[in-house]
Order: sequence, then C-alpha cells, then structure tokens
Amino acid sequence: MGYSVYILQCVDGSYYVGSAEDVDERVRRHNAGEGADWTARRRPVTLLYTECHNDKSAAIQREQQIKHWNRAKKEALIADNKERLRKLSKSRT
Repeated sequence: MGYSVYILQCVDGSYYVGSAEDVDERVRRHNAGEGADWTARRRPVTLLYTECHNDKSAAIQREQQIKHWNRAKKEALIADNKERLRKLSKSRT
C-alpha cells in the first residue's frame, strides 16, 4: 500500500488537501471531527480526488504543491481537465 494525496470538499464549499496511507480511514476521521481543525469546523466533508504515490515523502511533497494552488487550479485537477490545468499552470510574466 502506498500513500495518497486527497482533496476534500467541506460543507461550506472550501477545499482541504491532505495526504494519508489509508484515505478512507482518514476521511472517516475527518468526518468524526478527529481530523484537522479546518475540517472539524466544516463537517461533513466529501472526498473529491485522490492521487497515489509510492512513498510518504512524495505524497507530502505533492500535498504541499497542491495546497499552494488557487481554487481554479484545484478544480481543474479534480475534474481531470488537463488542458485547463496546463493553461492555469503557465507562468504569468
């Protein structure tokens, strides 16, 4: 079993990005109020996206990358819209 990065949608519409070895268990804990403070105040949460990685460090690195993305870019990732994701990823000079 590897590690996964996941995106949750909270009841208020906000997104939460995390990583875990067992995503289903982690989502259960978020919904039980045992997860992050952010999700504990915004329950219930719904799993929208998962991405598997071979090791914990790769998952954490990817989690940190996605956390810094704006909402539109996260939504393109969730929708698997590679063209929109590519456009949103272009450098703004």
